Amino acid sequence: MTVPDVVTVGEAMALLMARTPGPLESVDVFERATAGAELNVAVGLARLGFHVGYIGSLGKDSAGRRLRAFMAAERLDLRHLWMDVRYPTGLMLKQMAVGGADPEVEYFRRGSAASHLSARDLPAPDSDFGRARLVHLTGICPALSRGCRELAFALARQARAGGRTVSFDPNLRPRLWPSRSAMIETVNALACEADLVLPGLAEGRMLTGCDEPAAIAGYYLERGVRQVVVKLGPAGAYVAGAGVEPGIVPGVPVARVVDTVGAGDGFAVGVISALLDGLDLRDAAARGCAIGARVVQFRGDCDGLPDRAQLDEASARAGRTGTHMETQA
Repeated sequence: MTVPDVVTVGEAMALLMARTPGPLESVDVFERATAGAELNVAVGLARLGFHVGYIGSLGKDSAGRRLRAFMAAERLDLRHLWMDVRYPTGLMLKQMAVGGADPEVEYFRRGSAASHLSARDLPAPDSDFGRARLVHLTGICPALSRGCRELAFALARQARAGGRTVSFDPNLRPRLWPSRSAMIETVNALACEADLVLPGLAEGRMLTGCDEPAAIAGYYLERGVRQVVVKLGPAGAYVAGAGVEPGIVPGVPVARVVDTVGAGDGFAVGVISALLDGLDLRDAAARGCAIGARVVQFRGDCDGLPDRAQLDEASARAGRTGTHMETQA
């Protein structure tokens, strides 16, 4: 085996997607799929040809075995994915939304196998996983348990100490935290361990108390983060930081939104992959917009994540919409 380009840690979950619209309690038929923000990013990067290592734990149950088979088929490096006989695999239910609305989702993850990860699962700094070019983290893992929180911080600090890049997507899940203040304090502390932070606009407002994208970016830049991309939904993204003039990269129009879940993860795939390819932050955000726009046209969290040929097609289509950079002081 070789050193991964990217390593991430998180909770991969079984997903049941409603086959008919309406409240979840009224649905009789569901379709099986996969879920998990870090899993989505890992799969997206692997489809673009990157070697991605995944740190996690699944229950040694039918859902866990199915997830592991899916992850192996997507060519993820699973040397640090454990199968736990004591605890179950997490589960997510997702509504079939209509008209581009955000679907209702329910999680069943308390006490899951992934929630029992800890700093003991940190790869050694001189191991293949410890020498990855980039570590990608989210605000979900530290919300799962104290052990997961310690692992996330240890992984970030080890990567930074070794001169690796750390990217961070807040991915706020308020229901997983004991309080709003605990969430804000912990997520901001982990964000400040990163080189690149990718908050959504609503997340940034909650975390920083700032209203405007420029002020949200400034909050993190003032605290040592090198680059910030604030996701603006259909409007695109605001970029700021080292090597880029601050400004807005417009979004990519979509004729019909099927499902919004996973769009932010697709955006992260675009930004991270572009930076690994040597593009600047502005072009990275444009790729993020293109992939995010593609993802919302599919039902499953991973269904719209492109391979290289599909990425080229999506980027060309985005170019035809006239995306350009709007600079701001």
